[in-house]
Amino acid sequence: MAHREFNENFDLAGKRAVITGAASGIGFEIAKMYARKGADIIVFDRAESDELKRYVEGLGREYLGYTGDITKGSDRQGVTDAAVARFGKIDILVNCAGVGLIDKAVDMTEEMWDLTMNVNLKGMFMLNQAVGRTMIENGGGKIINMASQAGIVALDKHIAYGVAKAGVIYMTKLLCFEWAQYNINVNAISPTVILTPMGEAAWEGEVGEAFKKTIPARRFGYPEEVAACAVFLASDAASLINGENLVIDGGYTIQ
Repeated sequence: MAHREFNENFDLAGKRAVITGAASGIGFEIAKMYARKGADIIVFDRAESDELKRYVEGLGREYLGYTGDITKGSDRQGVTDAAVARFGKIDILVNCAGVGLIDKAVDMTEEMWDLTMNVNLKGMFMLNQAVGRTMIENGGGKIINMASQAGIVALDKHIAYGVAKAGVIYMTKLLCFEWAQYNINVNAISPTVILTPMGEAAWEGEVGEAFKKTIPARRFGYPEEVAACAVFLASDAASLINGENLVIDGGYTIQ
């Protein structure tokens, strides 16, 4: 009966969530929504967010900020150890940290390729591994990896970004295959263009209007819409969803 009596309000009370890239953008909104749902928040980012700290603590939730670089093993292990030392265990990991370097395949530099892979794919996997080991020891958990519609269909100038995100989708399936037996759910979210400050700057004007016409819903998404999906996947209501890629793209990839 345990899996049939979940909280229908998608409550995260008492959960401890590590969120990478939470100082801004999608990760920022996920952290805020998780806190509203009752979770304690551990932020792993290159910069601290005093605004997020005030917001989380203002809701009566605990906040731990860890400043570091996801491409560095010492920082990945550092945030994992700090979270476990503070809270005893990690219940949820949300991987939002990423870079969006784009260029034509013929012009893509080795430096751009390597940075994209190191942040968006290698760094994410290695943090999944570090946190996953603690989840195996502590009876399970939820992992949510931020992928992209660029990992599903070809997008102009997205050679490195798309390959990395396709890798994230495969990684999500493989980790589910190996870790579901330990009560660990590993899922991905693949958004369309999301109107974070960075997204708004990149897709303003005629370029954005032209792209929106290719989306059946005729619009881009908002960070809160991604956060809502991340809340659902982190909740007990999603305990049977594992190894999946939740696409939130207004219908773009059905074509």
